[in-house]
Amino acid sequence: MAAELNNKLLAVVRVRGTIGVRRDISETLSRLRLKRVNNMIFIFGTRSNLGMIKKCNDFITYGEVDQALVEKVLSKKLVKVGREDLLAMASGKKVVKDVVALPIRLHPPTHGYESTKRAYSVKGSLGYRGAAIGKLISRMS
Repeated sequence: MAAELNNKLLAVVRVRGTIGVRRDISETLSRLRLKRVNNMIFIFGTRSNLGMIKKCNDFITYGEVDQALVEKVLSKKLVKVGREDLLAMASGKKVVKDVVALPIRLHPPTHGYESTKRAYSVKGSLGYRGAAIGKLISRMS
């Protein structure tokens, strides 16, 4: 999984809260700038970012995004910080590793999450989704 996500733009959405969560996981979510449920961040698939995602796998869902989805979300939410860099990364034209983007607050998904305690592979909402993250984000924006 780590090899296929290297050098790709990922969308990471926080699904679960931090009540009763270990301090190291809570700190990692904070470093990912995911401090609230239904926050989303676009990050670059570096080794350190993938390590943080792996550690918080039971509280987030993530997957690769394309340029159309990035443009749609950024235009709806009026995000201006790092907009050009994110669009260039999504199209594959430019490789920028230090894009600092603010978290985007999304609505809860229409018709709710599947299950916030199971992985996506077993009909839940957590973990790696791949390109299916676009469906979830469109239900949330």
